[in-house]
Amino acid sequence: MPERPRDRLGRPLPWDGEGFPGVEQRAEISAGQAIAEARAYLDRGLPFHAHEVLEMRWRCCPAHERPLWQGLAQAAAGLTHAARGNEEGHRRLSERARVTITAYADPLSDDVRALIDMLLS
Repeated sequence: MPERPRDRLGRPLPWDGEGFPGVEQRAEISAGQAIAEARAYLDRGLPFHAHEVLEMRWRCCPAHERPLWQGLAQAAAGLTHAARGNEEGHRRLSERARVTITAYADPLSDDVRALIDMLLS
């Protein structure tokens, strides 16, 4: 079944609408690729796309990393809500992301810390 077209903030459009280019869906994406792509999308003002990339990593990462990637994806979803004008959704998802990321016990790389700053500042 074809993907429904979406606008630049990920909102569904009519099936015959002209959609904004989405994220290439992959079964596997490395941590480095996910971080670089998410940062690039955030730099371009595309938090929904960053969320999609982070969610892809969440689905394929080792089990012990899932809380980190879940929290990063939640934070990007929160920014998507903010961009859509939903401040309450932004606040709630950002709070949830902070809790989820804080629960991750492993040390964080500088790249991950920089991404967290972009997502939750």
